[in-house]
Amino acid sequence: MSLSALPLRSRTSAAWARAALADPRALLDDHAHLERKAATNALALLTRWPRSSSGPDDAAVAAHWSKVLAAVAKDEAEHLVLVLKILGRRGGALGRVHANPYAAALRSLVRKGRGADELVDRLLVCALIEARSCERFERLAEVAEDDELRRLYRGLLASERGHFRIFLDLARSVPGSREVEARWEALLEEEAVILAAEHPGARMHAGDPDPAMPSNPGPR
Repeated sequence: MSLSALPLRSRTSAAWARAALADPRALLDDHAHLERKAATNALALLTRWPRSSSGPDDAAVAAHWSKVLAAVAKDEAEHLVLVLKILGRRGGALGRVHANPYAAALRSLVRKGRGADELVDRLLVCALIEARSCERFERLAEVAEDDELRRLYRGLLASERGHFRIFLDLARSVPGSREVEARWEALLEEEAVILAAEHPGARMHAGDPDPAMPSNPGPR
């Protein structure tokens, strides 16, 4: 999948990447926390495979679900180690406190207590975050004059694309949830609005500082 094929409803400008790269240590610290949280989230979903309404859990479904999510958690943990090494070489360290209002706003849209619908929403939110991270890694790789950072973000692109597809496919496989595609389209629209409201800064999900940047990327 090319980046132009990502279904995101907005595109990130080069101005965002330049603003984020202006403080590499802050950006790397934020990035490390995101990888940590992504690994934790995948592990939290590890035992959340959909249950059959007609009988005990399907062993094949459970095996596939746990195998795929364990692999995602492993990838994210490896990315965390890589980002921390680069951060350390630059005299930085992982901060104790981290907030991601973008992700928090997306997760507030999850239909909690709704069984299969809640599970679908959690997976779709994960897919959204991975897709946006993929798009932003591409922008950073395009703009970065620092060779090490350019290699870092370019090297993570394929993994983020893969994780995006994994979460989307898992959501589509959940039985008992209706209108998954309509929900996906609605959350894509919400994601663009949420991101546009974020303040600019050296964060992976910061707002775009370029007010002239169109919100609609054009035909998909």
